[in-house]
Amino acid sequence: MSTQPSNNLDQLRSQVLLILSNHPQPTGDVIRSTIAEFRSLPILSVSDAEAEVLAKDIESRLDITMNIGSVVQERFEPWLHNAKKDIDPYYWERYRHFLEKKDFSPNVMAKLDQVTDRILGLLENPNKEGAWDRRGMVVGHVQSGKTANYTGLISKAADAGYRLIVVIAGIHNNLRNQTQQRIDEGFTGRDSSQLLNNTNRFVGVGTIDRRRLPATFTSATRDFNRQIAEQLRLGVHELKEPAVLVIKKNPSTLRNITQWLRAHSATGSTQLVSAPMLLIDDEADNASIDIGKNPDEASRINGQIRELLSLFHRSCYVGYTATPFANIFIDPETEHEMIGADLFPKDFIVSLDAPSNYFGGERIFSSETSLDIVRHIDDNEDLLPIKHKNGHRIDDIPESLKEAVRCFILARTIRLFRRQTNQHNSMLVNASRFTIVQAELRNVIHSYLDVLKRSVRYGINNLRDPDINTLFETYRQEYAESGADWSDLTVHLHNAISVIEVVEVNSSSSGKLLYSEHSDTGYNVIAVGGFSLSRGLTLEGLTVSYFLRNSMMYDTLMQMGRWFGYRQGYEDVCRIWMAPDAHGWYAHITQSIEELREELREMELTNLTPKDFGLKVRSHPDTLIVTARNKMGSSEQINVRIGLSNQFIETTSLWDRNTIINENRRNTAEFIGKVATSADQVVDFKNPGYLWTNVSANLVIDFIGAFRNHPLAMLTANKPVQEFIHKRARDELAIWDVAVISKGSSKVEPDFLFGLSFPVNCQERTVPDLADKNQITFANHRVASRGVEKTGLTDKQIKTAEQNYLASQEYADKRSRNPDKKPNYPDKCYRAVRQRPLLIIHLVSLHDKNGNPLTGGLPAVAWGISFPVSTYEDKTVEYRVNTTWWRENIERDIDEEEFIDVAVN
Repeated sequence: MSTQPSNNLDQLRSQVLLILSNHPQPTGDVIRSTIAEFRSLPILSVSDAEAEVLAKDIESRLDITMNIGSVVQERFEPWLHNAKKDIDPYYWERYRHFLEKKDFSPNVMAKLDQVTDRILGLLENPNKEGAWDRRGMVVGHVQSGKTANYTGLISKAADAGYRLIVVIAGIHNNLRNQTQQRIDEGFTGRDSSQLLNNTNRFVGVGTIDRRRLPATFTSATRDFNRQIAEQLRLGVHELKEPAVLVIKKNPSTLRNITQWLRAHSATGSTQLVSAPMLLIDDEADNASIDIGKNPDEASRINGQIRELLSLFHRSCYVGYTATPFANIFIDPETEHEMIGADLFPKDFIVSLDAPSNYFGGERIFSSETSLDIVRHIDDNEDLLPIKHKNGHRIDDIPESLKEAVRCFILARTIRLFRRQTNQHNSMLVNASRFTIVQAELRNVIHSYLDVLKRSVRYGINNLRDPDINTLFETYRQEYAESGADWSDLTVHLHNAISVIEVVEVNSSSSGKLLYSEHSDTGYNVIAVGGFSLSRGLTLEGLTVSYFLRNSMMYDTLMQMGRWFGYRQGYEDVCRIWMAPDAHGWYAHITQSIEELREELREMELTNLTPKDFGLKVRSHPDTLIVTARNKMGSSEQINVRIGLSNQFIETTSLWDRNTIINENRRNTAEFIGKVATSADQVVDFKNPGYLWTNVSANLVIDFIGAFRNHPLAMLTANKPVQEFIHKRARDELAIWDVAVISKGSSKVEPDFLFGLSFPVNCQERTVPDLADKNQITFANHRVASRGVEKTGLTDKQIKTAEQNYLASQEYADKRSRNPDKKPNYPDKCYRAVRQRPLLIIHLVSLHDKNGNPLTGGLPAVAWGISFPVSTYEDKTVEYRVNTTWWRENIERDIDEEEFIDVAVN
């Protein structure tokens, strides 16, 4: 079988897509009949198998859908609808045609048009006289196409009349260069790397229509240079076409642009620039956060962005981010300061929905997902420990990393078998924050890859060769269901492995990701790095990820998730290796971010504002982690006010000390004994166990206070939770339901909690390995099973909760992506109808991955609380985080290279 697809197949594909672009909703039969018509032509002749592969590929692409998303905004007078009659959509039409040639789904194209119109309409009319300043934010998903979105916005803004567009693209050169290349393709139409040579090489939209070309003062190989810009001796207002600058988030670059504009474009008595300016801040949550060991560095960047905006008589700032836990929401100490604070999106927040083919957190980490692509790393501590010092020697790599390399080779081979030739294929290795360690790791991986290359070259069919045999065993374990037999793969294996390179990607190396230089043949690379691979940078065709990093910072973790994105035609061969506790954090964060997106949807329906969303984020239970990241660099202690109304909290981290386990068991038995003599007991058959109603809040307060919490169980810290209950103990939290979960049969003997008169069937759980041997953290950072918050509700309340969920926009969005899937009701829908708070007590028998008992063999006590909606929404509780806690759990997760480029032009 040939390893190259026929040219006929490519030509046939282009012709069929051209015809189908005029069809409203082509069915599978229409697609196949169209292919059949063209196949009859000799120059487009393909085999039956090739025709069916093409039909399925086109069918899946045309089946992609996308929803419009949600918007919260301040009151604003619409302008775009009436202005459209006077707007020539030249730049947008070029860009639309460009995306259509890249096989964007018609449904996605229609929604992109609608969404970018929506965002443009939230900017100010660039032709409006007088001074104005708009600030907004667009919340997307990691690797979901934010660049495509803001390139569309830039095109439409240029058509509408914006004269200068500045794109701030992260703090590293490789991300800025990649963004410049995409702006070249989607907006300027020229290869900017050739402009200094006075050469026009047209790319992207420039190959479609080059009658008008924007001015650009940056290139794919060089950031803004003031000396070169000054040679033009032109102000922005004198340019015939809009100008675009793609710059690094760097103090000297921002200062140079401001000085250049002030010298050549500021006019009049105010010495302001009159031309309307749009500033796109990509990775906006990294703009005004204290990211450096020098706390003044980040504030310099923030201040210079604000200075650049203030230089313009008319300006719009739009921050793009995938991680809405950002300090522009939570940094101000008061509501008044938040509204007026630097880059807070005071005018609008847009939440983008990802297309239905997006390979994101819900597909990978949700409990509902059917994908089985995550593998746990449990063999790294001797060779490559998660916690290691700068200069740690790498003599060999863990077997799990070797397995990941073999999977990458086989995934590339399977893609060749599927005729996905000339496509980029990447593997990510993110296992150290130190560039010196990354360099050593790159060398050892390169050596291992060389060994495999030699075996494949000289003995591809020799299963007695130990290296060929390990490849076969990896195939048998991971890819036997891929549709390709081992004999099929051996035909392509040499071509697959021979072109793979291993590249170190960080600010200290010369390694680069050369996708643009291999656009015709495909680039095949194993990229080893740290922060440079962790924010904004796209690894094309990413199939395998080896992620050996721990962090408690939501934005850091999600941005490190380069595996999110689009994997059309090879989703099933993707694999991710990570530590078990990191897996748990991702599952938790996925749920937390989705909750905030749902808040945005609800706020849109009730006409609330960005200020309201900012306050909501500040009161979100998970804000602790983000606040620590943002503030602790310069303060001894922070106080965070968090609301527990309509929240579910539970003790996901416990002590693994016999004395504390016993103490918690004894206090729990004493508490249940008091509850049993003073409250009404019922058996709750919906969630097997024991349920007491009419329990006094004072008993609950005493139980929470006596429970020995692990210090990392921040959200269940005794005093804040007690305070929250105590302030409401006279009215809405006066009477409680208390449940002890006793689930069905168990291999573990029932526990009687120091002589209670009823047995409790213990839940059995395997917990991830942790470096802190005194700590137990539950997998996915959850103790309770789904549906536990139904406990104590009446049948009528349960029915109401489920009907409300089925009528919600959240369910409508999920159903549009997967219409055949039965509804899986989230616990929050039951919490919304709860009238009394619920305290849930678990007895859990814990063991490690090898089945060895933990906590001295004694079942441990864990608890959770489902708080109903409070009428005192503004009354929050105060958590305190000190510098020691921050240094122990946060500071070690920040990459050293994150700061290297900040002060370099």
